[in-house]
Amino acid sequence: MQITPLSEQDFAIWQPLWQGYQDFYEVQIPQATRLVTWQRILDPAEPVFGALAMADGKALGLVHWIFQRSCWTVEDSCYLQDLYVSPQQRGSGVGRGLIEHVYAQAKAAGSSRVHWLTHETNSTAMQLYDRIAQRSGFVQYRKQLD
Repeated sequence: MQITPLSEQDFAIWQPLWQGYQDFYEVQIPQATRLVTWQRILDPAEPVFGALAMADGKALGLVHWIFQRSCWTVEDSCYLQDLYVSPQQRGSGVGRGLIEHVYAQAKAAGSSRVHWLTHETNSTAMQLYDRIAQRSGFVQYRKQLD
């Protein structure tokens, strides 16, 4: 398996994985937002990044991360926003590899930590997360602003 940064020619590979992620979480992100997200990932001025896990020319999974300021640290924090592994590849180490890739990118960028969220029903992924990170104990609240 190789993990490579997303590049302009990867859109056709990225889009089905991104749709699979949305299907998993039962959300529909508008096409306009999808295109803006893609442009942000490609824009070196943006703090948004992405990578693909590939093997034998086949996409196995994707990860997106964002560097952000924190009032708790001097260094930027790294938010691992999206992680998706194709259903056939789950349990094969792809998810761990993508997370460790983000750890390495965050460390190289001088970040002091990587953090992420998952849905409370995502018990399979949480088995991995509990082995490679510490559960914070925080509960997320949010309000959609229309």
